[in-house]
Amino acid sequence: MTDSNERVPRADVLAVFLELADPGEPLATAEVAEAIDGDEGPVADTLEELAPTGVIRRKRLGEKTEVWWRPDSSTGRRGDEEEEEEEEEEEERSVDGADASMAPPDRVVIERILEASPVSIVVVEPTGEISFANQRAEETLGLERETITSRSYREPTWKIHHGDGTPVSADEHPVTTVLETREPDYGFEHWIELPDGTERWLSSNSAPVLTEAGEVEYVVVGFEDATPLKEREDKLTSDERRILELHSAQLFEPFLEAADDDIRVDVDEVIALPDDGGLQYISATGIAPKSLVEVFEQGIPAAGDVRLLRSQGAVTAIEVRVESTCVPLVFEDLGGQVRTLISTSAGEPLLVAELPGHVDPRTAIRATRELYPDVRLESQELHYSPKLLADIVEDELTDRQFAALQTAYYGGYFQTPRSSTGEELAGRLDITRQTFNQHLRKAERAVLQQLFEASGKDGR
Repeated sequence: MTDSNERVPRADVLAVFLELADPGEPLATAEVAEAIDGDEGPVADTLEELAPTGVIRRKRLGEKTEVWWRPDSSTGRRGDEEEEEEEEEEEERSVDGADASMAPPDRVVIERILEASPVSIVVVEPTGEISFANQRAEETLGLERETITSRSYREPTWKIHHGDGTPVSADEHPVTTVLETREPDYGFEHWIELPDGTERWLSSNSAPVLTEAGEVEYVVVGFEDATPLKEREDKLTSDERRILELHSAQLFEPFLEAADDDIRVDVDEVIALPDDGGLQYISATGIAPKSLVEVFEQGIPAAGDVRLLRSQGAVTAIEVRVESTCVPLVFEDLGGQVRTLISTSAGEPLLVAELPGHVDPRTAIRATRELYPDVRLESQELHYSPKLLADIVEDELTDRQFAALQTAYYGGYFQTPRSSTGEELAGRLDITRQTFNQHLRKAERAVLQQLFEASGKDGR
């Protein structure tokens, strides 16, 4: 049963009338409340809200009783004046001599359609108050529906900002534009700070619902979470890369104990696997091959299976399967990479990593400290680099195709002699040899297509 102070949704009240054999059957307020197991007071308030919309009508019987019914009733219980008004409305709905007497969809049906929409939707009144929000809007905004509908779109509580970080004023808001121009406003992008402190990019389209007189009756706003697309766009278009130098005695200790001389351990590539964890391709100098394998097997908690790929001169190359989050995966998830896991050539051991210019380095440092609490930032600087063909190719491939291409390249599949067989690499990706070959062929074709067709044509 609803609390005596709890608002009763309009859809619940209207559903009572829809379920009647005769939708026009009049019901007393107490009967409506009993049908939805609600308190009579809040039900009466909701019925009062609905009456001006025309979806239900009412009549007082005696001093204390009111009855309510749907206006499309043919029961003959309505007054003569109401029937005359309906007859006039029926005539006005006739267009070009055709009988267009079908009434518009019931409001409850419309609300059900909006509720089922996969797009976040809110409805704004001309006063600026938000009168409706669907479930998807709750999920996107991280707020309860009652909180959303208790606000105006103009309130600074929303904390919405342009891409450069400046707040979106009420005058700049697309709903304001729609109310002033009575025209739709499409493709508005902004980011919003959610109640939990996280930030989310939204893309919205706003359109008016006009009365017959051409005035704005409602503004319907549909919006979607554009955060993944925005992050991808930033990654592809940003020319800035932030180079970080970090120190961690806890991370470096097993490498230093195994070192013969100055050491350098480079992370050639990190491949995040579709299920969990990932593969790291490592090349190192200053550590014997056997010692290098032992460091990762025994000194790196996230490391699982380690495979020696090759040892040529002073350089040893290995493949490491990581079963959980590790430092290289932290930077990979942020769109960056660890270049050098440890190097002692400059004196004090350092880890060198890079991030996209727009990523706050504190984000990476906080995540890294969850693995190694003693991590500290030694230096940072911005570098500039052009957009790479790899970014374009990665966009053309599925995650599994790109993983197959990366694994083949860094696993030595294209070398002579091969450091890895197709069977071994397929096993790393937990797929069959046939599937690996299919992914690899499609990936190779995409690379060549971008090189010879897309890039080649544009370059001439």
